[in-house]
Amino acid sequence: MLLRVRVTLPDRPGTLGQVARTLGVAGADIVQVVVLERLGGRAVDDFTVVWPGAARVERLLAGLAAIPGVRVDGVWRAIGTPTTTGQDAELLAQIAANPADGVATLVDAVPGVLAADWAAAAVVPLDWASRGAGVATVGYASWRAPVPPRLPEVTPLRARSMAGPDGHHYAAAPFGRAGLVLVVARDHTEPLTAAAFHSSEVDRLAQLVRASAVILGDRLDLVGTPPVTTIT
Repeated sequence: MLLRVRVTLPDRPGTLGQVARTLGVAGADIVQVVVLERLGGRAVDDFTVVWPGAARVERLLAGLAAIPGVRVDGVWRAIGTPTTTGQDAELLAQIAANPADGVATLVDAVPGVLAADWAAAAVVPLDWASRGAGVATVGYASWRAPVPPRLPEVTPLRARSMAGPDGHHYAAAPFGRAGLVLVVARDHTEPLTAAAFHSSEVDRLAQLVRASAVILGDRLDLVGTPPVTTIT
């Protein structure tokens, strides 16, 4: 199976090599490495690895914890093959080519883009600010979403990450129209513990949502609207 392993490590020569060797010794085959952050002498890296299903993840965690200065921020299943920002343009092109299904296309694709489990387009009442909060309803959910999807509190409407009390992690980004918000989730499933969405991932989600909003325009107003039934 594919795993995503997020580690914070000292940003100095040799440390990345130590992490890579430890992953190999534990039985992980590295598919991709993404540097999420380099700041103040520390780096945050995501490793996507092929992991033998019968092996215990605890062995991997113990090996990484033994490296001085290395902290494991999360280990979780990766859905599908790793993607980079090069796929964002292709996704937007698909939305533009078939705008009638644009929101569904975006919602179904985003979990793979951000190594998440599921996503949903949530609709918040337009008067949420006067209420002090807004109870969101689901306009569209991806195929792996729980039924009904667990939605975090998405108001106030701004792009951000958040954690649920049950250990699940979420990222949300508003479309800026019709109270529509895209919510992406990483589920907590023992013995794996997913990492929170990094600020760079939230920025990527927000960029995809803003670009999609420009492409779809008035079609966003129809998300979550019950279909009109004609009686003959």
